[in-house]
Amino acid sequence: MVATASRRCTHIEEHKNILVAMTSCHCTYNKTIMDQNENIQDTLTQENVETANNDITPVQKGNEEQKTQLVPQNSTSSEDKPIISLKNINIYQRNILVLPQVSMSVRKGEFVYLIGKTGSGKSSILKTLIAEVPSEGEEACINGFDLLKLKRRDIPKLRKSLGMVFQDYQLLSDMTVLENLMYVLRATRWKDKVAMGNRCEEVLDLVGLATKDFRYPHQLSGGEQQRVCIARALLNKPEILLADEPTGNLDPITSEEIFKIFHDINKNSGTTVLMATHNFGMIDKFASRTICIENGKLIDSVL
Repeated sequence: MVATASRRCTHIEEHKNILVAMTSCHCTYNKTIMDQNENIQDTLTQENVETANNDITPVQKGNEEQKTQLVPQNSTSSEDKPIISLKNINIYQRNILVLPQVSMSVRKGEFVYLIGKTGSGKSSILKTLIAEVPSEGEEACINGFDLLKLKRRDIPKLRKSLGMVFQDYQLLSDMTVLENLMYVLRATRWKDKVAMGNRCEEVLDLVGLATKDFRYPHQLSGGEQQRVCIARALLNKPEILLADEPTGNLDPITSEEIFKIFHDINKNSGTTVLMATHNFGMIDKFASRTICIENGKLIDSVL
């Protein structure tokens, strides 16, 4: 019994280390450029602006207005750029090439299924996107991060901008639901305890577990544990949710509830969702764009 308890403690500590590695970072932003822009703007006096306006003839003003109207039509909006983009990327699984020359893109706010047989490379693509395995190819970008140039010290920043939901939950068994969530917030450098508590309440309410924050994982059903995982993934308000077989261990009724949660999140907050799954029944019920991996190639339903 002592040996068993020791192994359990070791497993919990390893699990905590993995969770910290997946979530730990604090992204600070450099305001130098903003300050420079403000200084430049301050040097333009109101007198100069008025003089410039007075020197413009009515014809020139008409031309300027016409140019202004044309700019939005000719410019490329950042909204049009894919939030996930892979171009001729080699996907590996345990150092074995499983998908050569992969190209795919996902735009902001999309809900996309990634389907394929077991071992086809679905999970490997997700691991590539979170920089768990190195990227190799022409282009690999996600949420503004260039995976081909990403340095090891910047991986936590990348992962903080994403939300990851696992098939096997990966909850800390010796902590309550609330403690699991607070643990992640502390790991991602939240300091205000009131704000931390409020955020936990928000995400638990979002997944329908507002009254079960005091329970331990073993006191929850599989579906409830997966709801906690979704809540955990939403804590830092990620732009993208990546889900790896989130209903693989669940019954059909519970699976439908989990799929509905993901679609509600996508619809209500505009969060981009990329879900690897083989639950074809739920795909039929909650139809969306689907990318199928077949014979080492990606087949996109939108093409």
